[in-house]
Amino acid sequence: MTALPDFRLETLFSKWEFAARHNLTASDAETVSLDDLLALASPEDRAAFGALRLSYTEPFGAPDLRAEIAATYDHRSADDILCFAGAEEGIYTAMRVLLCPGDHAIVVTPNYQAAETVPLAICAVTGVPLEPEANWTLDIDRLAAAIRPETRLVSINFPHNPTGKILERDRFDALVDLCRFHGLWLFSDEAYRPLGAEGVVHLPQAADVYERGLSLGVMSKAYGLPGLRIGWIACQDREMLGRFERYKHYLSICNSGPSERLAVMALKAREQLLARTRRLVTENLARFDAFFAERPDLFEWRRPDGGCVGYPRYLGSGGVEAFAERLVEEAGVLVLPSGIYRSDLGPTPTDRFRVGFGRAGLDEGLAAFRAYLRRNGL
Repeated sequence: MTALPDFRLETLFSKWEFAARHNLTASDAETVSLDDLLALASPEDRAAFGALRLSYTEPFGAPDLRAEIAATYDHRSADDILCFAGAEEGIYTAMRVLLCPGDHAIVVTPNYQAAETVPLAICAVTGVPLEPEANWTLDIDRLAAAIRPETRLVSINFPHNPTGKILERDRFDALVDLCRFHGLWLFSDEAYRPLGAEGVVHLPQAADVYERGLSLGVMSKAYGLPGLRIGWIACQDREMLGRFERYKHYLSICNSGPSERLAVMALKAREQLLARTRRLVTENLARFDAFFAERPDLFEWRRPDGGCVGYPRYLGSGGVEAFAERLVEEAGVLVLPSGIYRSDLGPTPTDRFRVGFGRAGLDEGLAAFRAYLRRNGL
């Protein structure tokens, strides 16, 4: 297997995520304290948490946890769910099991780097770009033209990181039909579902509508609980889930018992947690709308369809990489420049930066951003 390159996003975050005073690029929702989460739980679940023995857990995930996850789907049961230590382990496992040398995969670009680099370390990969001129949509004809006899998998991500795009329903349906016709696995990174402003309509989940659909989910984004490190894949093909589980034996083996108990509590209270997040996202989007409207000469802003990240265009001089570097070093405001999302599979935009609007405290960060622009005559 080809060695994996440095993970650009995590390398940057290791330097700045906790050092920057204002994280305006976070891709998760505002979290809750342990006390707040326990307060949402039933007395029985709180007692079970306190009495928990700190032993190994089931590699597939606790049965009641998988049942609660399955309840977030339309047609899946606990037996269709395999838990992982976060979404990243799910991506790595699926790609390593599904792909072999000599295979071919298709992924959308720009992308969360692991969606590209993990399959590239195994086999040939073709990128199909989401382009701003086309409103970041997926060109189904272009994807169809990329299919080869040895193609085994198509990898998508909607709501999309970093643009916030939700694919149009007719295009999603056409993609499922295309994958079914060619017998392809459809790996659907749904980490940002059901994140978005109030009233956002999301796509169906791939595992619900396609027998070879793999739906990746996680507690980190919409539920604002990245510290639990609980992710999962939902799939109708239980034999394939079994293969994933056996590969997991070489990785985390099993999840953290306390994290599983806390995830069960959060999923039982999911409507409360999601309602809070949607209100916050709605309010924060209005703040970003106002901020970027102040400077149409410097930024081009398109409100994202869903999720909690967006990808505005930088119109100033000197390039977005230098702009983002000065912004965090001089003002303590962290954004992700488009170099983080460059691809080895083809051109991607070079004049954009990712912002996040799922967390509280946005006013302070935007005030620091404005002050930086004034000080520097931008």
